[in-house]
Amino acid sequence: MKPSDRGILSNYDFKKTSVKIGYGIMCLLIALIIASMLYPFLNTFLNSVKSTQEFFAFPAPFFPEKWLWHNYSEALTLIPIWTFLKNTLMIFVGTVIFALLFIGMAAFALSHLNVPLKKWVTLFFLSTLMIPSATYLIPNYLNLQELGLLNTYWAFWLPAGANAFYLMLMKTFFDGIHKELFEAARIDGANEFQCFVRLAMPLSTPIVITLLIFYFSATWNDFYWPSLVMLDKEMYPLATGIYKYVVYPNSTIQWNVKFALLTLSMLPPLVFFLIFQKYITRGLNVSGVKG
Repeated sequence: MKPSDRGILSNYDFKKTSVKIGYGIMCLLIALIIASMLYPFLNTFLNSVKSTQEFFAFPAPFFPEKWLWHNYSEALTLIPIWTFLKNTLMIFVGTVIFALLFIGMAAFALSHLNVPLKKWVTLFFLSTLMIPSATYLIPNYLNLQELGLLNTYWAFWLPAGANAFYLMLMKTFFDGIHKELFEAARIDGANEFQCFVRLAMPLSTPIVITLLIFYFSATWNDFYWPSLVMLDKEMYPLATGIYKYVVYPNSTIQWNVKFALLTLSMLPPLVFFLIFQKYITRGLNVSGVKG
């Protein structure tokens, strides 16, 4: 065994009965945690391919006797899911553009420019993280109402440019980029915006992808804020549409078809996360390393 392959416990430790028992308990707990996390997803999928009789049977069978895949085709015809999906993607794309542009430039300025009272400005942004989001929900709504931006994508795009957590995340990453790179670019005639676009952002691929994953998850799962600012059903994102048509108590859709819709709405973020999840750990780790 190579020294790099050694873990916390050696082969000698595993000869002890107490170590074997402790290790077995740990593995059992991990297995139970995995099962508890996978069960809701598996149960949702299995309920989506059951018949109505099997769904309401008591005791209900865990696996369906006959897999009814037509529940999915029926689900696609009951709600305007493609309209909801289009709205979700529009919100996501605009949110990412505004966030990377404004938050990125603010983080770059706090990290590499001579901003007056830089430490106090950074402290101010950090202090906003202590404020519960529910306290500024109504002020944000009233501001958007005064601006006439309700029932538009701007109700999501503008607030995306003011997120203190993502600002501090990008600033910490930018702090790790050597200032000599930007000084060399300035000597070659580049201005500050060119340094940001041509140097800082290309070097920040891990943290940018991490922010993309965070914004995708937030956009896909958020239903409360869209239900406030989107007054027209044609403007609902997917999560709000699912809530209004599926989860809402007055919904007339059959339960097995409801679970088919829930499964369809659950798959894209899972696939997105499984593809890009390695960038989350890499981006967060690199953003915490200065050098």
